[in-house]
Amino acid sequence: MKFCSECASPVSLSIPAGDNRPRYVCSQCATIHYQNPKMVLGSIPVWERDGELKVLLCKRAIEPRHGYWTLPAGFMENNETTGEAAIRETEEEAGANIKLGKLFSLLNVARVHQVHMFYLAELLDLDFAPGEESLDVRLFAESEIPWDDLAFPTIHTTLELFFADRVKIREGGGYGFHTQDITRAMRSDDQPT
Repeated sequence: MKFCSECASPVSLSIPAGDNRPRYVCSQCATIHYQNPKMVLGSIPVWERDGELKVLLCKRAIEPRHGYWTLPAGFMENNETTGEAAIRETEEEAGANIKLGKLFSLLNVARVHQVHMFYLAELLDLDFAPGEESLDVRLFAESEIPWDDLAFPTIHTTLELFFADRVKIREGGGYGFHTQDITRAMRSDDQPT
């Protein structure tokens, strides 16, 4: 950040009085420009019929990670709830109609200043199609998940937790709520196959 969004004067990095970390502070109007983590919201859309469960994944048409598979997710907008953001992102990226379930995972990705949250979701029909940010949208059984071509560690972790909970459900348990800190970075040399 170079200029104040309030008065357009230059800003400098300093620790404001009563604070404990560097912030961009305007040299003219003294506005403190706080920078906070971004919220990424998404869903785990599933279709289950005759004992067979499949998860809807989107193949990314945008960077980062163009050509890799992801759950439908994206940045939360102002004036929407986390649930509304998850539904909107699922509609935008996969053209899918869902019934939103409970919050399933909350993943802190501190190194990129983000918090990722995924809701359980049930597909209401099979009328889905790629949105502008997706090259393809497909249903995958657990054995078909393209694990080596998943876009982000948060997607990998969420799907692992989801399928682990599916085992618990078969044994009489239920879905849990999962929270983790994601510290591993994506490998920059990964190429989709």
